[in-house]
Amino acid sequence: MRLGTAPLLSVGILLLLTGGALTNTGPAALPLRLSVVNALSDEIPGSYSSSVVEGGVLMGVLRRLQETQLDFKFTVREDPDFGLFLESVNGVAGNVHEQTYWEILSESSGDYRRIDVGPGCYKPKANEHIILRFTKWHSRR
Repeated sequence: MRLGTAPLLSVGILLLLTGGALTNTGPAALPLRLSVVNALSDEIPGSYSSSVVEGGVLMGVLRRLQETQLDFKFTVREDPDFGLFLESVNGVAGNVHEQTYWEILSESSGDYRRIDVGPGCYKPKANEHIILRFTKWHSRR
């Protein structure tokens, strides 16, 4: 019966065209560092090494750390218009009345910049240093 040769021939041609590279290794894992800093206390900053898949978001990093590190916990809050907000880290939560919140920063070569999206949208880069910083905002008058 010749019915089985056509699919085998197709697979053979595909292997020739791709150089035999049909393995599914998935996206690359990009290393990064994450620090937890409480600017309102004398608490020693926490430091963690992790990774993110290429094209992955910060939320994946936070979940992976929470699953693997006993001393790292976090919660998020979802706003229907703006998405996920980091609500608490390691038991410390932001408070509207005290004007406190968790700021997400990226550090590169000593330069710090505030990340302008939440953990569900931000895509970290390889070897990036992410800082979760508990701080206060100041009202404009």
